Amino acid sequence: MQNAAPDLGRRAAEANAEFLVALAVMVFLAAGTLAYWQGWLFLATFAAWSAGSSAYFYYRDPALLEKRMRAGPAAETEPVQKRIQLFTSVVMIALILVSVLDYRFGWSTVPVWAVISGNLLISAGFASFVVVLRENSFASATIQISEDQKVVSTGPYALVRHPMYAAVLPLTSGIPLALGSWWGLVIVPLIFVGLILRLLDEEGHLRRDLPGYQDYCLKVRYRLVPGIW
Repeated sequence: MQNAAPDLGRRAAEANAEFLVALAVMVFLAAGTLAYWQGWLFLATFAAWSAGSSAYFYYRDPALLEKRMRAGPAAETEPVQKRIQLFTSVVMIALILVSVLDYRFGWSTVPVWAVISGNLLISAGFASFVVVLRENSFASATIQISEDQKVVSTGPYALVRHPMYAAVLPLTSGIPLALGSWWGLVIVPLIFVGLILRLLDEEGHLRRDLPGYQDYCLKVRYRLVPGIW
């Protein structure tokens, strides 16, 4: 285990708890009831992966965990990224609210197998995050290049240039299904728009400021999906 800041574990636990409480309040207020097993399963899936991955990286790579805790529009230093992150945050909230309201008012009917599949997609996204972060300890939650940063081209980075963003695809696609909604899937493409804008801007910074990244781009052609883009 690397040396961790004495209070890192406490801060990570508090951050996870605050996020999950806010998520629970949003979900159950929108649902108008606590008798919403899809919502409880969704929260349990998020809680297990959030707490589990934080604990894992607390022991494996506390410096990475510290960097990952600084996230969101306010943490970004580039104005463009602030706007992109704000857009993505608003769309994520809309994704959850539309999905829960769909369930509440019965706009669509989602079978149990689809709800389970949605939670499995969320789990696949989180598991992919863990794999990517294991491979790349420079993967902060904001667009920045550290002094000792180097190009990572192994593991998932040998397949696509942005495997972290690729992991968002199953996770966000699974959220509406997990919450018992088909209509929520209409919002998912907007998440992809924010994702693409973010990675294109990030690539500009990496090509300019990270030695070797231009050559890496010539070697690994695809950004998100092998054989497609």
